[in-house]
Amino acid sequence: MTDIALTNGTVITMNQRREVIYDGGVAIEGNKIAEVGKTSEIKEKTSIDREIDCQGRLILPGLIDTHVHLGQALIRACADDLPLVPWLNERVLPLQGIGYQEGDGKLSAQLCTLEMIKSGTTTFVEALLHWKYIDEMTQAVAESGMRGAVSKSLMNLPGYADQPEAIPECMREDGEETLKQTEKMIKKWHGEENNKIHIWYGPRTPGGATVEFYRECAEQADKHDTGITIHLGEVKDDIQYMKNEFDMTPMEFMEHCNLVGENVIYAHGVWIPEEDFKLLKEHECTVSHNPASNLKLGSGIAPIPEMLDAGVNVGLGCDGGPSNDNYDLIRDMKLAALIHKGRLLDPTVMPAETVLEMATVNGAKPTLWGGDIGSLEPGTLADLIVVNLNKTHSAPVRNPISNLIYAGHEGNVETSIIDGEIVMENREVKTLDEKKILEEVIELAPELDQRLDLDIDTRWPTK
Repeated sequence: MTDIALTNGTVITMNQRREVIYDGGVAIEGNKIAEVGKTSEIKEKTSIDREIDCQGRLILPGLIDTHVHLGQALIRACADDLPLVPWLNERVLPLQGIGYQEGDGKLSAQLCTLEMIKSGTTTFVEALLHWKYIDEMTQAVAESGMRGAVSKSLMNLPGYADQPEAIPECMREDGEETLKQTEKMIKKWHGEENNKIHIWYGPRTPGGATVEFYRECAEQADKHDTGITIHLGEVKDDIQYMKNEFDMTPMEFMEHCNLVGENVIYAHGVWIPEEDFKLLKEHECTVSHNPASNLKLGSGIAPIPEMLDAGVNVGLGCDGGPSNDNYDLIRDMKLAALIHKGRLLDPTVMPAETVLEMATVNGAKPTLWGGDIGSLEPGTLADLIVVNLNKTHSAPVRNPISNLIYAGHEGNVETSIIDGEIVMENREVKTLDEKKILEEVIELAPELDQRLDLDIDTRWPTK
């Protein structure tokens, strides 16, 4: 018996052959995919409990966001036009460290997961969370039905690259305490919600810890068989810091700290030099490309086509509310496809198919779910989305992958299934109360700004 069958659609399998099946379907039994093929074949093989007609629609794997800040959804538009360090220590971190009160972190995570679900993301890697709200945010993830790796922030120094006091007092943490807190989170949450929630280690950045502490993070992650994510090479100062302090390249420094391996994600990688690509590949590390935030903060453009040519695994990330300012990975797929064509003056680089790989199979590799997500094949976990491209902004459809990447956005996503459960159908999210969340967000925003005495408005005259 098939629990759910999606039929009559165009199936973008993302299997090894990258097969596209017209008039195709996907059969789901429990939380796994049982069959992928022509609709007629699926109907012949099994009886169906619930059929979803996907005529004129795409059926594809749920998108995987490899760099997300759940805690920043409430502070959209709070830190425009600032360089990274003032952006961090004057706005983004104080708003969370001082501004957020009990329950605000959960509301931010609810808003973030709501947007991700509505834009087709089914799995994400949260970059780093402070102890004061990590538990309530993880609870929000559990309630959303999403698949998420939630990283506890780890630090024993308040620096960022060559600025030793970059992290404000309100967000500083004791190193040994952060390790103990991560262990507590692992015991409480790791593997919960039918293995949809994982707890990762999230050392902040170069300059945010001693070498010995980084090694302890790596040892603990290995002990608990979990992942690590760290911001690396986001700004030029990162590279200069590692060169001046250790006479090392970024990847030499990561090797030195034991922060390497197939379950390690380096967020941004804008300034990782070409000489490091070989080490990235050898250690099977993943770079999370965050084109929107890197552009908004003026950090630069990561050499992603060159990394891919060197065999480096590259995923895609949205980053956060005040740096993107969306959690819509479809928008970021388009941006990732376009900016490198302009940077290299070559329209053939980063075709739509490559970008979709980054947001699916590439993003799956570093997660502990690995090959169980990112493609539609018998035996993989049933994480998939239904996309309708027959809209004024994305029709007519010729090459469905091209239409999705270059013309699509969150409004095209109609249905989301995660772990075999229908989380959104006909754009109605079933796990979250969208109306209530938006009402609470809109009500809280002015109060949040007042807590830090922020006056944020248009720069133009107002009446």
